[in-house]
Amino acid sequence: MKIEVFADEEATARAAAKAIAAEACAAVAARSQFVMAVSGGHSPWIMLRALADEKVPWEDVHVVQVDERVAPAGHPDRNLTHLQEALLRHLPIRPEQIHAMPVESSNLEAAARQYALTLCEIAGSPPTLDLVHLGLGPDGHTASLVPGDPILDVTATDVALTGAYQGRRRMTLTYPVINRARRILWLVTGSEKVEMLARLRQVDASIPAGRIQQERASIFADRAAAGYLID
Repeated sequence: MKIEVFADEEATARAAAKAIAAEACAAVAARSQFVMAVSGGHSPWIMLRALADEKVPWEDVHVVQVDERVAPAGHPDRNLTHLQEALLRHLPIRPEQIHAMPVESSNLEAAARQYALTLCEIAGSPPTLDLVHLGLGPDGHTASLVPGDPILDVTATDVALTGAYQGRRRMTLTYPVINRARRILWLVTGSEKVEMLARLRQVDASIPAGRIQQERASIFADRAAAGYLID
């Protein structure tokens, strides 16, 4: 798994944006569309806004969510709230190109199944996403694949629900669909990530992030997260 280290969060996010733009152009040339899954967090919104400075064939792009908190529409806890702000206000993408996880449903299990079908409609059956962006938690979680949750053992569906984690249930992509992706892009920033980044690179399967395939993965990290690599 390739790792690139940059001075700070801003530089890391901008480098990741350049990589995404290149992947988008290649995917559209090869398959006429680019399907990208985006995780939550602060650095991704910098990354997405930086795409405004890149050449991207936006009319052929679909954006899906890696994970989402179960919360009302517009709530600041929702990844979608920030995703829409980053994309719709800064980039020439239409609302219908952003596919929101239906976490406002009264039947969350059915909603998860419906989102799995949405992925099939966009990216084939079984769905193969062109790029999955992932973050890394200080506890080793990625997406909403969190330590100790039964979701870590889900293999029969591409979208599932967690139990309560940091106060909210989550809807998330599962290992099967993440590991089918053509490209995985890790964006890891902050000194609190040093230990888990080391364990990720060691393919430590005792943390959720360590069970993500590495063959087609790249890490974009800032100096704070990856300082041990450049001492």
